[in-house]
Amino acid sequence: MIWDFVQNQILGMKWLNELIGTGLSNLGLDVGSPMGGSVQFFLYDTVKITILLCFLIFFISYIQSYFPPERSRKILGGFHGIWANCISALLGTVTPFCSCSSIPLFIGFTSAGLPLGVTFSFLISSPMVDLGSLVLLMSIFGSKVAILYVVVGLIIAVVGGTVIEKLHMEKYVESFILTAGGVDIESPDLTKKDRLAYAKEQMLSTFKKVVPYILAGVGIGALIHNWIPEHWIEAALGSNNPFGVILATLVGIPMYADIFGTIPIAEALLFKGAQLGTILSFMMAVTTLSLPSMIMLKKAVKPRLLGLFIGICAVGIILVGYFFNAVQAFIL
Repeated sequence: MIWDFVQNQILGMKWLNELIGTGLSNLGLDVGSPMGGSVQFFLYDTVKITILLCFLIFFISYIQSYFPPERSRKILGGFHGIWANCISALLGTVTPFCSCSSIPLFIGFTSAGLPLGVTFSFLISSPMVDLGSLVLLMSIFGSKVAILYVVVGLIIAVVGGTVIEKLHMEKYVESFILTAGGVDIESPDLTKKDRLAYAKEQMLSTFKKVVPYILAGVGIGALIHNWIPEHWIEAALGSNNPFGVILATLVGIPMYADIFGTIPIAEALLFKGAQLGTILSFMMAVTTLSLPSMIMLKKAVKPRLLGLFIGICAVGIILVGYFFNAVQAFIL
């Protein structure tokens, strides 16, 4: 009962939805109509995601202040084999939220001489799995789904990095990166006040960057939730379409957003009857394989390595989707 309260009232903020619905009704708006329901959905999800976003960015940025690039490089350099891939994937969970933010760190780690497979494990896990996704997924799908999502995301990162390492793809990294070398300096010690100031600065900076995607995501979610017929969603992304996972992955790849922009869309799709795994595949594709991040990564690696990276991630995402669809009845 305590966990249900945390999930529904603290993370899910159901009280906020009821409060907004009551307020709109008092203003004369019928929240049972498509227009009234859209307004309620938009206000509720925007406020809820903004509150969670600011809290999570502040918390994660404070943790990040203990892991500047040089310290992270030294930590990764102390592990070897698959353990290095595991630690790299775990470090990716406390880095920025979108794939474009992770690519400069990936380039820095590769330039510093870390094994290519290790740096790719970081690059895969950083946008796909983070502490923010864990909390937000709990607020929508529950703790079982959220924890399982993080676990399978880390598995994709470790397996993907290991495959790239075994194939010895170093020759497909652009030469200017391999010859750049790392800057071997110690990060200055920060006081608690400095770390709090850094966390606040990162929170404000990140929020300004992602708020357009939040508003766009919530707007699309409101449209799906209140205007698109349920049988359309079920036909395209429901259990009757065995190719729904593949379709969702292909649709998600060209898009650009982060976990905060995809959550309201996922929430609306689930409400309309889309399968859980299909929704999660869409979210993973959007956050991991967005077109802008692939354009950035193309500057650092040659086409064959870029294609291998996209292929590993796409296959992993599709397999994850079918897995979640198969176990949906047991975890929802």
